[in-house]
Amino acid sequence: MTTLLVIAKEPRPGRVKTRLTPPFTPREAAALAEAALADTLSAVARTPATRRILVLQGRPGPWLPSGFEVVPQCQGGLDERLAAAFARCDGPALLIGMDTPQVTPDLLTVDFAGCDAYFGPAEDGGFWALGLADPDPSLLRGVPMSTDTTGAVQRDRLVAAGLRVRDLPCLRDVDTAGDARAVAAAAPGSAFAALFTRLRTGSTR
Repeated sequence: MTTLLVIAKEPRPGRVKTRLTPPFTPREAAALAEAALADTLSAVARTPATRRILVLQGRPGPWLPSGFEVVPQCQGGLDERLAAAFARCDGPALLIGMDTPQVTPDLLTVDFAGCDAYFGPAEDGGFWALGLADPDPSLLRGVPMSTDTTGAVQRDRLVAAGLRVRDLPCLRDVDTAGDARAVAAAAPGSAFAALFTRLRTGSTR
């Protein structure tokens, strides 16, 4: 089976999902980030895995379910932090972020038979998931992060290394209020959707 990695920030007001403000307050944006993280961790907890690791910037809170190892993020850019997360694994690993609360165990159950890597593109040009049968940190170092070509560059890096890449469905990250609305609609049974609806209803009173 596979090690599942989640890279995340502690959901603190003013430190996460700042692009949701406005229309949401910093406290509301942090609450939405916490709901997204809780939904993500719940999906990971329900997915068969050899290990479940939360690579966290900050401190764990009541949103963390049992069964996870918690390790700190290293210093440096996002490419270095992702590389360091993979370096903790000695077998097949799949890494995701906290920005896709619509993720499901079906999406996260991957089989590396016949392929060397999984790539999950995001609608904003990045990627929401990256899986490596043989976790090699050098495959991530130097990839420019948080641009509209990040996903293409990362996928090209995998192909250039001779890896057989299998693509996952394209998902939408939650960055803006428009993203939050779309993701809540895509996952109506999630904690994220419930909170989004409650906050939106409150703001229109």
